[in-house]
Amino acid sequence: MRNRLGDQRIMQQQLTSLRIQSLLFDDELGPLCMQLLLQGERLLAECGVLFGELANPLRRATSQHIWDFWREFSRPCLQSSSGDRDHQMMIATTRKQQKYDHRLKDIVRASGRIDLARQHGVPESTARGWVSSPRPEVVTSNVDDREVVELQQQVAALEKKTRRLQAIARCALARVTAANANLDHKRIPDGESKQRLMASIERARSGLPLRKVLKIVGLSASRYHAWKRGQDCELDDSPSCPRQNSQQLTANEVATIKEMVTSEEYRHVPTGTLAILAQRLGKVYASPSTWRRLVRSRGWRRPRTRIHPLKPRVGIRATSPNEVWHIDMTVIRLIDGEHLYLHAVLDNYSRRVLSWRLTETLCSTSTVENLNEAMEHSEEETPKVLVDGGGENLNPAIDEFIESGKLQRLLARTDIASSNSMIESWWRTLKHQWLFLNTLDSLSAVKKHVAFYVDEYNKKLPHSAFRGQTPDEMYFGAGENVADDLEAKRVAARQSRLQSNRRASCKTCEPLTDISS
Repeated sequence: MRNRLGDQRIMQQQLTSLRIQSLLFDDELGPLCMQLLLQGERLLAECGVLFGELANPLRRATSQHIWDFWREFSRPCLQSSSGDRDHQMMIATTRKQQKYDHRLKDIVRASGRIDLARQHGVPESTARGWVSSPRPEVVTSNVDDREVVELQQQVAALEKKTRRLQAIARCALARVTAANANLDHKRIPDGESKQRLMASIERARSGLPLRKVLKIVGLSASRYHAWKRGQDCELDDSPSCPRQNSQQLTANEVATIKEMVTSEEYRHVPTGTLAILAQRLGKVYASPSTWRRLVRSRGWRRPRTRIHPLKPRVGIRATSPNEVWHIDMTVIRLIDGEHLYLHAVLDNYSRRVLSWRLTETLCSTSTVENLNEAMEHSEEETPKVLVDGGGENLNPAIDEFIESGKLQRLLARTDIASSNSMIESWWRTLKHQWLFLNTLDSLSAVKKHVAFYVDEYNKKLPHSAFRGQTPDEMYFGAGENVADDLEAKRVAARQSRLQSNRRASCKTCEPLTDISS
């Protein structure tokens, strides 16, 4: 009896609640809800008449189904209503729970810093709950109980090591680049060197793409893959694997070719002939082009060094002016293709140009006129004139002048071992230091340029063979004190430079000023 009264009381409460909620709807939904409610009450009454004692469990189940249906039916209706907060309170709603990173929880729990959690938008009550509650036991694949400070120290150490390795790599790369060291068109015949380089490339591939590694090393992709295919063979000085290139020479044949090419026994035999001779001897059957290719690519040197006779390092040298002269002729070509002929006489002791002549034709009279002009400063002496075998120096007019006893002729590399290189060197200086810098278009223009340079050379330009004297000072004996004067001036300049540099200063070497006083 008590259970029956309890069930009726529950059903009455549910129906009352339904009546109250039906009043909250608008004019369209309200009558419909009331109609459903009346049908439910009528159904419950009929269940009591028909089933007697069995009606109570049936009535409870039916009322529960009606209540569930009504709750689901009324929720969207209430949510779409005017938004009154009283309407929202009639239905139970669940708030979405905020989730936080477990690492943030561990840091806050370990440090006790509530402010750190507040900075990330965590409510203070939630953060205090993390601090007060113990760390839950979780299953993880990487258990790391180290403190944050320890991990930060490890990260700093790794970053420092990375910067050091980067600096070393940059320096090594800059050194290789500055030395222009690359593997282009260069062979690495040693198999061990190849293996070491390939091992380095394989280790570097773990952190860099293969293309980047090959670019740093300076190795082409085709060459790398060719070496990789030949790694199993481990053959020294083998361009490719013999199994893949069966037509190449064997290692024994290459060694035989090298032995014959570098042998003293066959140094008189040309390379092409040596290849045929090796076939005749039954040693190596390879074409002459193969021999030449191997000699060129391997850098083999034939033992055929020529032994030259000793050359005199210092030519003929005079001890006084007008003791030895040099006479010669050179050709100067104009811009229109015409040729001019320049004759000159040079004093061996002073390097002074004693006389010169510029003509449009090559004739012996120009040489005689040059010698007569040079003799004006040596009337009491008989100079030795060093000449070469040119026709301008060996002709009847010159022979007659020499027979007069005014000069003594010496033929270079015939009468003496020395050459006539002193005046030939002056020709080179005249042309490259002055004449070729100007427009040579006529006889008058060339004569003007030659006259200017001869005057500068004799009077103003100190000669490198002396201690600061000019050729005129050496010829006329007026440059005895030049060397001593220059040395004294150099010493004074060094002292002045030293004092000037000591007075000068920069921000780095300036002493600090005490501003406390």
